[in-house]
Amino acid sequence: MESNQMTWQFAPDLKICRILNGMWQVAGGHGDIDPESAVSEMFSYHDSGLTTWDMADIYGPAEEYFGKFRQRLEKQRGEDEIKKVQAFTKFVPNPGPMTRSIVEHHVEKSIHRMGVKLIDVLQFHWWDYNDTRYLDALYHLSKLRDEEKIRYIGLTNFDTDRIEIMLEHGFKLVSNQVQYSILDQRPQVKMEPFCKKNGVHLLAYGTLCGGFLSKKYLGKPEPSRSDMNTYSLQKYKNVIDAWGGWNLFQELLCVLNEIAIKHGSSIANVATRYILDKPVVAGVIIGARLGISENRSDNLKVFLLQLDKEDDEKIKSVTSKAKDLFTVIGDCGDEYR
Repeated sequence: MESNQMTWQFAPDLKICRILNGMWQVAGGHGDIDPESAVSEMFSYHDSGLTTWDMADIYGPAEEYFGKFRQRLEKQRGEDEIKKVQAFTKFVPNPGPMTRSIVEHHVEKSIHRMGVKLIDVLQFHWWDYNDTRYLDALYHLSKLRDEEKIRYIGLTNFDTDRIEIMLEHGFKLVSNQVQYSILDQRPQVKMEPFCKKNGVHLLAYGTLCGGFLSKKYLGKPEPSRSDMNTYSLQKYKNVIDAWGGWNLFQELLCVLNEIAIKHGSSIANVATRYILDKPVVAGVIIGARLGISENRSDNLKVFLLQLDKEDDEKIKSVTSKAKDLFTVIGDCGDEYR
């Protein structure tokens, strides 16, 4: 597959946009979002080819926004337009008994809120590996897939060892969503080789470190806690600190800026392209702060950018000085456990 293509064949009957619109930002902590302007802005994303949406049952009103958008799109433009939209959501239960009725209740609730007959990809997350009832949940999700309530089952923030257990149990999984950026390259250690061997896609989030990987922070002093007014900035500042600190991060931004200038591109594009070029990465999830701010036109320029060997070596000259986050944090998802 050409690295600069905008779409990816995610499954035999499912093609996605390689930049997914992340809806964590509507869950709160990223500024007040007006429902009406959020839904109308979703049309602008759709019209620019950004047709794949990533939400979760725990992302506040995300599924409802999507449902309203979808309903309006069908009413205004007909059923053919609806076929261009891909809807990913997540099932994030509190660990406990996972009976058929509990799992089905949650899935039906998402289906109802999203206004769909079936969910394209349901991504499952589980907080506590010591509670092995995540296998019960997967069993029931697989049954719901067979009954065409779900098209495909994916995962969110599972480690390699747990995915191996799931595959050994015969569960069919299409993807795992993990944190993956120039700073956090933990997926390369175990996850990526394993997924390549087993035909599992990776979806990357945190690729722009909540906006830190952009020109806005180039040459800027280290922000204080009060400067960081979103959950994303607070979260990814911790990643920067664990990775190597603000001075080394500035060194990285300088190098990314040089590469961006060389290609007539942006720091954010270089950071995104770098991860899109990784094996088995089907797409990156970029947060959509609907009705507050948008970087659609810049993000789309990713598909015109091709990095070369010299760019790769420049990036490595900085990242080689950083701490190995696999040693610091562990495998993908270990930061949540």
